[in-house]
Amino acid sequence: MTFGRSLLFVSAALMLAGTAHADGWYIGGSIGLNNQSDSDNSGSTGAFTTGNLGDGTTLDVASGTSYGWTTEFDSGMAYSLEAGLRYDTGWRSGIEITRTDADVDTHKNVALGGSPIGTLDAAAIAGSPTPLGVSIADVVADGRGDITNTGLFVNVYYDFNRGNAFEPYLGAGLGYADVEVTYNPSGIGVINGSESKFAYQAKAGATYAINPDWGVYAEYAYRATEDIELQNQLFPGSLEIENTQHILSIGARYRFGGL
Repeated sequence: MTFGRSLLFVSAALMLAGTAHADGWYIGGSIGLNNQSDSDNSGSTGAFTTGNLGDGTTLDVASGTSYGWTTEFDSGMAYSLEAGLRYDTGWRSGIEITRTDADVDTHKNVALGGSPIGTLDAAAIAGSPTPLGVSIADVVADGRGDITNTGLFVNVYYDFNRGNAFEPYLGAGLGYADVEVTYNPSGIGVINGSESKFAYQAKAGATYAINPDWGVYAEYAYRATEDIELQNQLFPGSLEIENTQHILSIGARYRFGGL
């Protein structure tokens, strides 16, 4: 679901919910698996001179030169807590606190000025005047690092088959997330910082009522933020980092006054 569609969905749902009658408060929480999507990191440099390219020469890099690489992540964990209100029309709304994490698996396809530089000696980007005897590709392939999202969302849902034991639902939410990113391949610090960004999500799931008060649910969520922009610590320049997630979770929900 695109941002525009998510915004339209949330706006329309809030308008509909506003005309309905409240039907009880609920609280819930979940734990799940976070599949953090690959990030095609991209940015532009400041002016600097590389280290040894491996043949005794260096390169003067002009300010504004493009650079980037791809980062792949391992699967991580996802957590959420939500409090909300059900309406007699099948709609419900909630405030959700979320947290996800994922470790870096590997970095690859390093490019500078549109050209791949993975075969160059790592001294070029490390600023070393003497060759290090290992390529840039080998250094970044080691991975290391992580990404952590802590978010706050306003969500709306529509429960189908309302009043029965099994209730499928769809939902969407808008909010903000504080995103912390660390990239330190082979122990070399490249990115280490955080930024708060607009975030959105779309959900699909189903609730099963255990009794009038408790229900368990399984849920899929697509969650994303605007690109994270942080300063490069290895050489002058900024880097934009893509941040999207596919989350599968299970949880429990308690309704005050019965389901």
